[in-house]
Amino acid sequence: MPATIRPRILLLSAYDAGSHRRWREQLVATQPEFDWQVLTLAPRYFRWRIRGNALSWLDEPLLQQRWDALVVTSMVDLVSIRGFHRHLAATPALLYMHENQFAYPDSDQQHASADPKVVNLYSALAADQVVFNSAWNRDSFLQQAGAFLRRLPDGVPCGIIERIRDRSSVIPVPIEDRLFVARRQSGVPAVPHLLWNHRWEYDKGPERLLALLDALADAGQDFRLSVVGEQFRSQPAAFRTIHQRYQSRLLNWGYLASRADYDRLLAAADVVVSTAVHEFQGLAMLEAMASGCLALAPRRLAYPEYVPAGQLYASVPDDPQAEAGAAADLLISMLHKPPCQSSPDDWRLSRLQRRYHAALDALIGG
Repeated sequence: MPATIRPRILLLSAYDAGSHRRWREQLVATQPEFDWQVLTLAPRYFRWRIRGNALSWLDEPLLQQRWDALVVTSMVDLVSIRGFHRHLAATPALLYMHENQFAYPDSDQQHASADPKVVNLYSALAADQVVFNSAWNRDSFLQQAGAFLRRLPDGVPCGIIERIRDRSSVIPVPIEDRLFVARRQSGVPAVPHLLWNHRWEYDKGPERLLALLDALADAGQDFRLSVVGEQFRSQPAAFRTIHQRYQSRLLNWGYLASRADYDRLLAAADVVVSTAVHEFQGLAMLEAMASGCLALAPRRLAYPEYVPAGQLYASVPDDPQAEAGAAADLLISMLHKPPCQSSPDDWRLSRLQRRYHAALDALIGG
């Protein structure tokens, strides 16, 4: 019998940073029924990447070929890709939205520009399927893109947001099954090991972490602390203060290059903490919860989708001190009356793998 011809898919990742790289490597590895080729661009020069990726790939040989489907990440300018390579204009395309530019908090380090938002919006309109990694990501995109369109002076067709909504779905970035471990011990030690495991950037709320630690110290609650995650040359000043003020309580500090070391930390910590003001899914939290950590997170963003209500503290975006007090009170309460462990089983790779296959199969027409 002749060998089965696998559908050919070209995957484009225009800003191949940590979660983007992890998602596309995992997707290719777990969907062997398709014949994959991948194009990536290095995760630097953000403004140029999101606006210029189609130009960077202008002479790319893979884009001269014909494909059964395109899978592109949210940084890809799908409209320009199809315009520069006209034979791809009718090729079915799935846009995977790791994030959306409409919901990013403002940063003083970047100049205001509508270009990133327009790239997201146009790509979503051009794609046959738009897949978001969380309901929060989808809802914030649709709501804020709609508000953006209403501010435009004229010439905006009706029903744009409805068109995108109709072709949208939610399939998270999966958590590997190997990370799901049932712990033997119950409860939380009187001196808990707190884990903060996020990118060291302003949108993850390091100043709010500092305020939480100060609130715990003021309340007389002892703790041990690990602050790990991806670091950059420029870091918020709060990290320096945390290191100086709580050095005697630190167990881990900085980026852990070894995945094995990081997995051991996930299994050793008691409570994983988020103080983020921006998070579209929260892989760091999900991995730690799968490994048996209790969660402590604000009642906002994607967290209510998987963190139990009793582990969500009041969200007070405009008052970090009040929010820190609420977080400290909840943590102390959790130490006295530990909540039941809650594992994010619906985010398991073994479950989501089937949903990805169904989406790709539908995209190609199977």
